Amino acid sequence: MSPFKAYLIDQKDGKTVAGFVQLDEDQFDEGEVTIKVAYSSVNYKDALAATGAGRIIRRHPCVGGIDMAGTVVRSTDARFREGDEVIATSYDIGVAHHGGYAEYGRVPADWVVPLPKGMSLFDSMALGTAGYTAALGVVRMEENGLKPANGRVVVSGATGGVGSIAVDILSRLGYDVVALTGKESQSDYLKGLGAKEVMLRSGLDLAKIKPLDKPLWAGAVDNLGGEVLAWMASTMQQNGVIASIGLAASMSLNTTVAPFILRGASLLGIDSGYTAMPLRRKVWERLAGDMRPAHLAGMTRTVKLSDLPPVFDEFIKGQAHGRVVVDCAG
Repeated sequence: MSPFKAYLIDQKDGKTVAGFVQLDEDQFDEGEVTIKVAYSSVNYKDALAATGAGRIIRRHPCVGGIDMAGTVVRSTDARFREGDEVIATSYDIGVAHHGGYAEYGRVPADWVVPLPKGMSLFDSMALGTAGYTAALGVVRMEENGLKPANGRVVVSGATGGVGSIAVDILSRLGYDVVALTGKESQSDYLKGLGAKEVMLRSGLDLAKIKPLDKPLWAGAVDNLGGEVLAWMASTMQQNGVIASIGLAASMSLNTTVAPFILRGASLLGIDSGYTAMPLRRKVWERLAGDMRPAHLAGMTRTVKLSDLPPVFDEFIKGQAHGRVVVDCAG
């Protein structure tokens, strides 16, 4: 295997520095499965890691990219053979183990998912961690009683990768979806994904959140945290379910126990990083089946690996929407 291109994130004098380098096979991390990477993707977490805007990287230097999909070129694990098409996301990939922003990667076999039938490598990264997380949230909510007949579901941060896919998936499953966003200019985009209604954050009085407000939602997918999550909790219907997925606005949550003990609301923490493999494979299979987003192509754009760096600033500045696939082979 000849030297290959990779986007390496390092730290010098306390500052994050990142750029393209050539790596050799002997610089791989430990793992049983070597993958020729076809595609990766850009998630908000990737932008935080690459720019140093968040303390994401736990080991320097580290090849960025928490997602990768490609073809097995070598495996010492009997579960995978040369030529298999596979997905690897989450765990320590791109934060403490070299990630997907490279032409090749090597990962532990226990982190690898066979590409589901009916799903292309490109589509797997158009979904990526964002799509997997959105689907995991919906699965967990369904396991806790959410059904379309229960009422409306609100999705915050709806123009982001997780939010966009959550709107699409929920709509496809028959839910009445309300997209909550701070970007009025993206209303048509969100309705095109299946949102029945677009609600602007500017219309919420988040300075005066009641312990219990008018019950509005059977379910909620929250990508923001902070005051928006507290408002969601206060406006849940009886036995409503919230999937807490992100912290784009705040890590804090200032709320009361009232929604949980008086309305029986449930707050589900969605950890896509270390999901047990049986559930992980189930979610990916559903993403290839009944949860396949109907508008994935329309919310996705592709960049070459060499054109990756400017994309991170779009995410940090809140200018990105939908999904970005990184072509690592082209």
